[in-house]
Amino acid sequence: METITFEELNLDSRILRAVEEMGFEEASPIQARAIPVVMEGRDVIGQAQTGTGKTAAFGIPLLQKINPKNKHLQGIVLCPTRELAIQVADEIRSLAKFMHGIKILPIYGGQNITNQIRSLKTGIQIVIGTPGRVMDHMNRHTLKFADVKMVVLDEADEMLNMGFREDIETILDDMPEERQTVLFSATMPKPILDITQMYQKQAEIIRVVKKELTVPKIEQYYYEVKKKNKEEALSRLLDMYSPKLSLIFCNTKKGVDELVDRLQARGYFAEGLHGDMKQQQRDRVMKKFRDGKTDILVATDVAARGIDVDDVEAVFNYDLPQEDEYYVHRIGRTGRAGRAGMAFTFVVGKEVYKLKDIQRHCKTKIIARPIPTLDDVSGIIAEKILNQVNDIIENEDLKTFIDLIESKVNEEDYTSLDVAAAFLKMAMGTDHDPSQITADDFEDTGAEQGMVRLFINIGKKQRIKPGDILGAIAGESGIPGKLVGTIDMYDKYTFVEVPKEYASEVIQAMKHASIKGKSISIEPANRK
Repeated sequence: METITFEELNLDSRILRAVEEMGFEEASPIQARAIPVVMEGRDVIGQAQTGTGKTAAFGIPLLQKINPKNKHLQGIVLCPTRELAIQVADEIRSLAKFMHGIKILPIYGGQNITNQIRSLKTGIQIVIGTPGRVMDHMNRHTLKFADVKMVVLDEADEMLNMGFREDIETILDDMPEERQTVLFSATMPKPILDITQMYQKQAEIIRVVKKELTVPKIEQYYYEVKKKNKEEALSRLLDMYSPKLSLIFCNTKKGVDELVDRLQARGYFAEGLHGDMKQQQRDRVMKKFRDGKTDILVATDVAARGIDVDDVEAVFNYDLPQEDEYYVHRIGRTGRAGRAGMAFTFVVGKEVYKLKDIQRHCKTKIIARPIPTLDDVSGIIAEKILNQVNDIIENEDLKTFIDLIESKVNEEDYTSLDVAAAFLKMAMGTDHDPSQITADDFEDTGAEQGMVRLFINIGKKQRIKPGDILGAIAGESGIPGKLVGTIDMYDKYTFVEVPKEYASEVIQAMKHASIKGKSISIEPANRK
């Protein structure tokens, strides 16, 4: 099926403006097929997976049917979970951004029902709710269906799996006879077909099969990290691989802005790209990225549409993508034109299960890797420089430079190895060598055997407790809290013991940390 733009769907100009602001240009297959049929007023059975754009497929026609002057309920969407209800409400609100006078409310269990009742009394035209909470309001007579023009069952199979069939039937029985019923479901088991036969009239079936996702041949790795440690893990990978151009994906505009600020503070040439930026700003950022003046582009999925830069060597999923398709679209930005490419994904906690789903649907292997240590970073940087040295030795005439080195060695009490080591240190960064603090540097800190005692310039007078110190060290450095030893707190400072092998890592990780909003400094106690 050839692509269709939203302009071709004859949408209300205000909805079209909202769609354009959200960054969408072409309608997805389910949107292209369902929107015209739903707008005609016909009942629809849509078979489509999550992530195919079905919310807009029913949300756009629903908004076009609402009369903003009528303050009564005119549309209702039933969802299986509170999370989906909130998500659907947010998307429909975004689509209705320029349609003044339309009020949308999600209602679900776990939220104060009194507040929901108060909101409903202000005049809500669209309710997105879970069946159980909608039934509660029906029993309290706080939801009246007399003016309802359309009812939508979203993820109907999930609602049935969760035991909501009786509730759904009770709700549909209470709806006006002259109404439009739209049902979306990933699967079509018999109970779904029973509902369609009972509550829909000559429904049109629209099936959109999820296309096979193919992943280009790119090296793909993932790292299990704590949320607090993402920034440090990203910095280490950027330093370790030093890609020519990097593309980093965040799920939100706020996330993009915050990460760009932090990367710039660390000295990286990073810029952001998201939907709140004017076209002129986007063009300027993209030109700098294409010209290589910006090494790192941090973007949302919507803003990244249309980015076509061949030299992107690495893609980072700073936030795990919400849909399988996004993963494929993201990592496909690297490895272009026959070049090698790498993709790195950070997962936090239970996100690892979502990553397994992505691997299964995309039929790809994403390899687990530990976060590189500071020594790993230094080793890789040195190896890259030495590889460049090999190329120069093999391909260039070095006689003039050899003469210069020999004269220096003869003048001073140096060896050629000393000079080579000094050049390597300069090439790696003269002032900041992340491995300069090693286990051997911690011999006289007053700690018990195998531990190192560290000094932190914060104490009881700042209302800090031992748990705050422990949480900050474990959270920032990633070492298990149980490995942290004695914590001695005084009025203005604290001593804490950590295993010798983790000491340099803790110091580096805590350099930019704060405890209860207070900046700190940390160093070895009585370090030689």
